Amino acid sequence: MSITQYHLLDTYRARQLGEPAPPAPGAHDWQVVREWRDHRQFRAVVTGRPAHGRLRRALSRWLHPHPRSTC
Repeated sequence: MSITQYHLLDTYRARQLGEPAPPAPGAHDWQVVREWRDHRQFRAVVTGRPAHGRLRRALSRWLHPHPRSTC
């Protein structure tokens, strides 16, 4: 069964039992992504790493390497 078929079956069962209908598939995807991002930022702060711009900083170092000084 596909996700849509499961959702239709759950909606039918909820209606038969007088319960509220379940949310549509994908209704909370962006909320999950935001919570995952917030959790990643929290873990970065707890471990002492910068929470913002880590990917951009890494790409910047890769694309624009600084010459190493020879002392």
